[in-house]
Amino acid sequence: MARIELILQAVTNTTHAVSIRTLLDCIDADSVLISVGFVRESGVEAIEAAIRPVAARTKVFVGIRNDITSVQGIKRLLGLRARVYAVDTGSRDTIFHPKLYLAVDNEEEARLIIGSANLTHQGLHNNIEASTLITLDLADEHDRDFVEQTTRAFNELPAQHAQHVFQIHNAAEVDELFESGRLVDETIVPAPLVTSSVRKGDRDQLPRMKLNRVARPRGMRPVRRPAAPRHAARAAAQEVPAQALPASDYYLVWTSKALKERDLNVPTGATTHRTGSMLWKKGAMEGIDQRHFFRDEVFDALTWTRKPTRLHLETARADFELAVKNLNYGKFTLQLTHNTLRNTKSYRQNNAMTQLHWGLALSVVARPDLLGRTMRLYRRDQNPPEFLIEID
Repeated sequence: MARIELILQAVTNTTHAVSIRTLLDCIDADSVLISVGFVRESGVEAIEAAIRPVAARTKVFVGIRNDITSVQGIKRLLGLRARVYAVDTGSRDTIFHPKLYLAVDNEEEARLIIGSANLTHQGLHNNIEASTLITLDLADEHDRDFVEQTTRAFNELPAQHAQHVFQIHNAAEVDELFESGRLVDETIVPAPLVTSSVRKGDRDQLPRMKLNRVARPRGMRPVRRPAAPRHAARAAAQEVPAQALPASDYYLVWTSKALKERDLNVPTGATTHRTGSMLWKKGAMEGIDQRHFFRDEVFDALTWTRKPTRLHLETARADFELAVKNLNYGKFTLQLTHNTLRNTKSYRQNNAMTQLHWGLALSVVARPDLLGRTMRLYRRDQNPPEFLIEID
């Protein structure tokens, strides 16, 4: 008879990553079936050590054409030698979305996690996700019938829907799916579609819900654009075809670490000086020099001028949309300042040299409920470029 347990991620100390690894470690699996709507490389990385010993006996069904499942995630699964099947419904309105992780020992038992967790870092660690962990006794007729029904339903999908459910055999086929727009490149992150805006009243001060969180295993590398040859070379080095985003699209160029008092000008401490500005630091990014990255790459196409009284300082103005907690607060024209001196102690210590002056946006960001959150900066390539700041 089946035994049933609840997995309630983020609210409790249990994560789906740990539960899936335990499921695979605790059973001598003759077969493994995974079905998810979305796959990202960080999700595969979280459970790949447990999958690797049974990869040859593992089938993974994953949805594509959803703007989430990535080239990197599929290639990492193929690198494990798992059999990967793409499910493409051919429609934006209907997506493949069942989430289950099933390991079967034909002689004794099967273990199944079925619920809401996709094969992504957030899905396996930080989202509030609920699933049921079921241990099935294959000596029990009803349990055995359930397992056979489940595996049969997925195994028959490729024959029943040959155009829409098909095996991905190699990296070349992954690249073809990418070129046709059915997979995304994780190195290019579009801005969130923020459709709700503040209509009236002050910004809400609801703090972030206190949950158990797991940090991502590594930082992000910036997308360096618009130089097409350089972008193509970078993509080729990562075995990802170069992606051409529409010029109207915002794409991610920088992510912060947890926001501090000085970033947001929240004077909660006696030594916190409210400057009205924020230094553009390295943040959570890898492979950048914070002294030059923002002036020479992120904000390079702006019109920079020298301050007449302080010639070592350059200033520029740019338009920034501001989205806080998934609400759009509109567009602000803000000033940037860059210190060009390279013979100072600050420069030799690799300190940040570019800063943003919050101006009229200060009343939106200088609130304690934003401390500890993450800021993301997106750029839109036009003349002049425009930017979006997201805090969440």
